[in-house]
Amino acid sequence: MSECLRSLPLVYSCSGCSSAAQMANYMAIQLDKRGDAEMSCIAGVGGNVKHLVRIAKSGRSIIAIDGCPLQCVKSCLAIHNLTPTNHVLLNEHGVKKLQKTDFDSDEADRLVFEIAQLLTLL
Repeated sequence: MSECLRSLPLVYSCSGCSSAAQMANYMAIQLDKRGDAEMSCIAGVGGNVKHLVRIAKSGRSIIAIDGCPLQCVKSCLAIHNLTPTNHVLLNEHGVKKLQKTDFDSDEADRLVFEIAQLLTLL
């Protein structure tokens, strides 16, 4: 892994079946594409995949994006005694958890911008 990637914060997202979960996943992908963070796999952390747990425990800042109050990302990290540096709960930003509905891409892009601004302070 390049030194540049190692200096980026890690971003983990919910990727469940609701519109809020899919928004969280989209946001993490966008932060990764923009070069603001490196996305890693929260399912692998929760599933105790050694390589992915090692990345999570590397000491880098962690951004957790949860779509709803269930906080699955935060819970997966807690299994390994990890606490996110920043925890974004989309429901606290007015995002509704809906089934069989696409998320609002304009709202998602606005939140990506807000998180990217937050990352400049880390």
